[in-house]
Amino acid sequence: MATSGGGGAALCGALLDYKTEKFALTRNRRMGLLYRLLQLAVLGYVLGWVFVVRRGYQDTDAAPHVSVVTKLKGVSVSRAEDARRRLWDAADFSRPPQGENVLFLVTNFIVTDKQVQGTCPEVSRPCCEWGCMGGVGHSGIKTGKCVMFNSTHSTCEIFGWCPVENDTLPRYSTGMGMALQGAENFTLFIKNTVNFTKFNFSKGNTLQTNDPTYFKTCMYDPFFSPSCPVFRIRDMVEAAGETFGALALLGGSISVRIEWDCDLDQPAAHCQPRYSFILLDRRYNFRTASYYWDSQQQHYRSLLKLYGIRFDISVHGQVACPQTPPSLSLPAAPQLSYGLLIALSLLSAFSPPPLVFIRLGSSA
Repeated sequence: MATSGGGGAALCGALLDYKTEKFALTRNRRMGLLYRLLQLAVLGYVLGWVFVVRRGYQDTDAAPHVSVVTKLKGVSVSRAEDARRRLWDAADFSRPPQGENVLFLVTNFIVTDKQVQGTCPEVSRPCCEWGCMGGVGHSGIKTGKCVMFNSTHSTCEIFGWCPVENDTLPRYSTGMGMALQGAENFTLFIKNTVNFTKFNFSKGNTLQTNDPTYFKTCMYDPFFSPSCPVFRIRDMVEAAGETFGALALLGGSISVRIEWDCDLDQPAAHCQPRYSFILLDRRYNFRTASYYWDSQQQHYRSLLKLYGIRFDISVHGQVACPQTPPSLSLPAAPQLSYGLLIALSLLSAFSPPPLVFIRLGSSA
């Protein structure tokens, strides 16, 4: 019974014990210097990297609503080897319906004029030795007949649009090998607006001005005129790492990337887009046709194979906005925890040591 009574008394005594830590002051300059350097390193990380570089006190919106409007301007005259001239303006050499945020500029073309539906030789190279079985050919449906293409060659006959498509690039009197010689000096107007709904912030890439002639005379320059949204085609091609003459002959594709990185700690006027140009492909063409009826009610068409430069415009961006502590975003919470930890450690380092209570036991 005495044993159980003594155990109960010990248990009650253990429950009523109060424990505290005991601090020891070590006068070691090396250890003290290392301790302070570690504190300064953590403090520098929080203040410099988390808050200044990474802007941990800000909330961000990286999903803007985007609007892009483009317009090409220019006039050119093409002259083929047969001395025929044709005037091209914006309605002829630009093709907006290629897709969203996509624009196509015609720089070269092949014309197959006055095609009618009927039967005709398919191609100029001889192919009758392989037979002319019925089926779908390159330019139409094979009739199964072998016919004369000219005085020396015979080929398979097809039912389709005749004559078959011309695939030879014409030579032009300028000797440059492309149709629209002045296309390199055409201008492309790009109007871009972004709206960050999270912060109700909108911004456009055009300069707010009351001068009606500004956009007619300005030309984009990243240093001297960054707010002008008018670009010279040659400058865009060269910024993508290619020459206009090499790309205009057989076409190509260029990515136009508009990037917004805005900090609402700064005035809204400092929020400006950055443009970059990337060459995607060195060949690009497609076909289009115009259909007519002649005086005898004969249906015919003019087929154009268009070579040119396709511009794919994409917009990316984010905006950072300072937040008050009650509305700080979740990504900033760990950073604030680090700051609180640093503050507590500094407080404990520079505050006087607490009193030390030592429980004295009795041997009786």
